[in-house]
Amino acid sequence: MTEKEALESGREVLIGKRLMSDVGRARERSETDGFMKVLVDANTREILGAAILGINGDEVVHILLDIMYAKAPYTVIQRAVHIHPTVSELVPTMLGELEPLK
Repeated sequence: MTEKEALESGREVLIGKRLMSDVGRARERSETDGFMKVLVDANTREILGAAILGINGDEVVHILLDIMYAKAPYTVIQRAVHIHPTVSELVPTMLGELEPLK
């Protein structure tokens, strides 16, 4: 689901964002262009969609897809400990900073 689709859905939606320039693995490889963004239903806590543009985005997509297909709450990932250094290790931080989508 995109931000536009989420807003039009009538759901109460939360958004989390993280710039790749704030990700240690991206800085280590001098590839800091891009961002991670995730949309969450505030009531069900399910992940509605995400956009991952940047280095190792493929690793992040897989952890988000697994949770989405399982219809598990985002808190499952938020409380997980990820390997360091990876891009996915910042997903729990991003989820901990969710804000209402406006």
